[in-house]
Amino acid sequence: MKINLIVVGKTNQKFLINGEAEYAKRINRYVKFEKSEIPDLKNAKKMSKDEIKREEGKLISAKLSPNGLIVLLDNKGQAKTSMQFAKWIQNTMNRGHKHITFVIGGAYGISDEVY
Repeated sequence: MKINLIVVGKTNQKFLINGEAEYAKRINRYVKFEKSEIPDLKNAKKMSKDEIKREEGKLISAKLSPNGLIVLLDNKGQAKTSMQFAKWIQNTMNRGHKHITFVIGGAYGISDEVY
């Protein structure tokens, strides 16, 4: 199984970077894990929120694999405990999914085109 994580924006805080590295090291013992960062847009100050979401959506869509399960992580979803999430991952693997991509959008959310 392979798990991809697509995130919009770059993490700048050292403790977060270290935490991400630790979790990536742990998860790579069990499945292949890859993180892709979409950099902040240039000239974003001149764009509306909707324009930013649309442009970020295009960049996200370009990184999505059409043959995998795509999970959007946003405020519209269901909160899960660590145990519930682990069980969901296991059930997803048991159903035969070989590839899961998690997407974390930018500050203004995820574009309708990605949904």
